[in-house]
Amino acid sequence: MKECICIFLVFFCLLSCTQTKEYHVSKSGNDSHAGSEKSPFLTIQQAANMAQPGDVIIVHEGVYREEITPPRGGASNEERIVYRAAEGEKVVIKGSEIITGWKKESENVWTVEVPNTLFGEFNPFAEIIVGDWFDNKGRKHHTGCVYQDGEWLFEAAEKADLNVLDRKAWFVEVSYGKTTVYATFGDTDPNNSLTEINVRQTVFYPRKPFINYITVKGFTLTQAAPAWAPPTAEQMGLIGTHWSKGWIIEDNTISHSINVGLSMGKYGDQYDNATTLTSETKELDLRFKGGGWAYLHTIDRARETMKWNKANIGSHIVRNNKIFNCEQAGIVGSMGAAFSQITNNHIHDIHTQRRFGGAEMAAIKFHAPIDMLIANNRINDAWLGIWLDWMTQGTRVTGNLLYRNDCHDIYAEVNHGPYIVDNNICLSNNCRHLSQGGAFVHNLFDCEFGTWEDGRSTPYFKAHSTEKVDDHKIDVGDDRFYNNMWIGNGGKSVKKIAEKNQHVPFYYSYGTRCYEFRPQLPEAGGNTYYHGAEPCDNESTAKVVKHNPNLAVMEEGDEVYLILDIASVHEATATQVVTTDLLGKAVVPDVLFYNYDGTDLIIDSDYFGKKRDSTPTPGPFENIKSGKQKVKVWPKK
Repeated sequence: MKECICIFLVFFCLLSCTQTKEYHVSKSGNDSHAGSEKSPFLTIQQAANMAQPGDVIIVHEGVYREEITPPRGGASNEERIVYRAAEGEKVVIKGSEIITGWKKESENVWTVEVPNTLFGEFNPFAEIIVGDWFDNKGRKHHTGCVYQDGEWLFEAAEKADLNVLDRKAWFVEVSYGKTTVYATFGDTDPNNSLTEINVRQTVFYPRKPFINYITVKGFTLTQAAPAWAPPTAEQMGLIGTHWSKGWIIEDNTISHSINVGLSMGKYGDQYDNATTLTSETKELDLRFKGGGWAYLHTIDRARETMKWNKANIGSHIVRNNKIFNCEQAGIVGSMGAAFSQITNNHIHDIHTQRRFGGAEMAAIKFHAPIDMLIANNRINDAWLGIWLDWMTQGTRVTGNLLYRNDCHDIYAEVNHGPYIVDNNICLSNNCRHLSQGGAFVHNLFDCEFGTWEDGRSTPYFKAHSTEKVDDHKIDVGDDRFYNNMWIGNGGKSVKKIAEKNQHVPFYYSYGTRCYEFRPQLPEAGGNTYYHGAEPCDNESTAKVVKHNPNLAVMEEGDEVYLILDIASVHEATATQVVTTDLLGKAVVPDVLFYNYDGTDLIIDSDYFGKKRDSTPTPGPFENIKSGKQKVKVWPKK
């Protein structure tokens, strides 16, 4: 009998130890409370300090002005730490503070003095934006910002500019003990509106790597001041995973970061921003000669000392978020995003102020997107849509809607593949392909397509791995185009462009004609070319149609429609279902075109998920009818 009682007690103790806890946070709470629903904490950080693997943190309605730095993560996908907004309640987390007491300095300019104690150890108005591949355009920029009623103001280069700028703007002077802010607010009085300034660097970001298996769900995250995030430095965002594994970031609104909204890597070390280090610091390691050279050694250190492999890093899920008003990038990641899924997000208004520049501006910008899924995202009004830079291998970009982006919809830079771009709708200026080993299938390209060679050598890996095989130049070609719909401008198809600092010219065309200037022609079949778009000479099955589809985008609230006129001969093109067997291997890595999850590839569904016929329709829509029509393309359900 005693033996049975002992066994029961041991079982009860083990059960008690493994039971998950639920912590509550409320604006009516107190951090000395127990954190229960009836006795909640006041701050999210206090709940973070208490939470253990398997625990859930529920945050109730209100505005929380704090930076959450999770000290630990979950133990596995099943034992994660979950942060979520209470069901049906609006929870806003801000990196800003309200500022009152504005005084008029002149007819247009208001001023306020803020004690530096408000900022603690980090004053964003004293932080100058610098880093690799950053272009300051001849002036200083700070990570701080001023907001009026939720909208950000423009930073003036000089105080005198406040009197001439045709927009609401601010200028700052930081001195011992105080920060003086000058701003213009149009015809409004800032004391009669919600006026805020950045105070915290991030909103949700672990300050150390390997904080794994965290869920962040249902929040509005806004107004923070992260640093510039190039691929050669620790990449901090308004919210970020740091260098970790297994996060789920879903159903959030992320906005107003002067640099990055959501970051998914990279780790930091003494060689951060290697191309902008002082000469004294560079002497620490003569390997660093700047640019791509520095990044190659960043990759080496990722594997050698920072456990960059599938077991430890990446495999995040980012879905159903709204991301906007970020001046560098909506989502960024250097190596740390490998094996992740980015799905069903709406990313817009990225890099719209344009007072600085650089090589990192995009709605989505990834270095080393290995075995990733980038699917069903709506991307509009950004500088650049999806930018896959270095080491794209095994990734699938599918079912995305891209329009009104100023630069490129999809840009693949110095990759060797294999990777798949299918069922996307690209309606902006162009797509750019400075890569090889890509397969483009069932896309709609109402834009130019650009391609050329590159002298840089970049790494490629063993299949489904971060284990490097070698480096190789972009000099092969090795691309595939099947079952796409191309729309031209009714005029000349090919144009040659020699960009500044580009060692060879590159070529744009409507259709695949630009590949006449590559080392080899692409494999191609089943494509339809409208209104002046042209195929390569080797594509015997191309259907060339003079008809102009007159495509237009119509937005009605949160819904997006395409207006287009399809020719009656659209379906007459000889097509076939695209599979791993058809695509074969990418030449340089000698790796098959598998799906992102390692399964055999078969592209037998369209943009909406509709099953395709055995002789599928060219473009993203299966069995689309002929004639003028209005097609709802967002949301898809």
